[in-house]
Amino acid sequence: MFCGMSHSSVTPSVAELTDLTGKVALVTGGAQGIGLGIVRRLHEVGANVVIADINKETAEQAAAEFTADRVKAVVGDVSNADDAAAIVRATVEAFGGLDILVNNAGIFPGAAFVDVDPEVARRTFEVNLLGVLVVSQAAARQLVEQGRGGRIITVNSVESVNPSVLGLGHYSASKHGVHGLIKTMALELAPHGITVNNVCPGGTLTPGLTGLLDDDTIAAIAAQNPLGRLAEADDIARAALFLASDLGSYLTGTQIVVDGGRTLRGAMY
Repeated sequence: MFCGMSHSSVTPSVAELTDLTGKVALVTGGAQGIGLGIVRRLHEVGANVVIADINKETAEQAAAEFTADRVKAVVGDVSNADDAAAIVRATVEAFGGLDILVNNAGIFPGAAFVDVDPEVARRTFEVNLLGVLVVSQAAARQLVEQGRGGRIITVNSVESVNPSVLGLGHYSASKHGVHGLIKTMALELAPHGITVNNVCPGGTLTPGLTGLLDDDTIAAIAAQNPLGRLAEADDIARAALFLASDLGSYLTGTQIVVDGGRTLRGAMY
């Protein structure tokens, strides 16, 4: 898997295409929400997984859910290049290599455009865009050195496709930046058999969202969705699994929107 350099006339089964036994995955922001959902799916299909998070206690609690020898927790700030490199090194030390990076860490502080604090915007750019860049750089260096291909997947947002929530201009800008970044990453890393793609969730029922909005607002947003509900973390995790496995081996430089059709209706409010 992952080399992407040859084509076989033998059609593999779905089970073979999704089998990640022995592969090593690194999931940033993997201690809760969408990130933890992705960790669960990657673990289910056999991958060894490192959960990287800025919160040590939360990361260790998340890792304790799984078989101890196949999921490890590391701590670091993805917006710091030294931390990013250390996270990748810790992954290699734990499991002997790296095959899949999932950039999931992100923040979404809300504020109207005219009111947003520049320092809040700066931190949003640092985590959401610079974090993807520096962690992906560290991972790509490792993947290229190994010479067996790999996957880089970023949990982006529907905000990179179409503004869907007013008051998130700085967040939307960071996510548009990610969309642009992965296109160049995909072109530069393709010769090494490394695919680079985004998964773009819409509103998703995570601790971050439920802590930000009350139940009535969440219900109102769900009612506007063509499919009549908000996403669960596992809806996003399934798309990430598709890209992490050989089901998605011929996709690179693109985005998969997982929003139940919500962006077709424009801004929520």
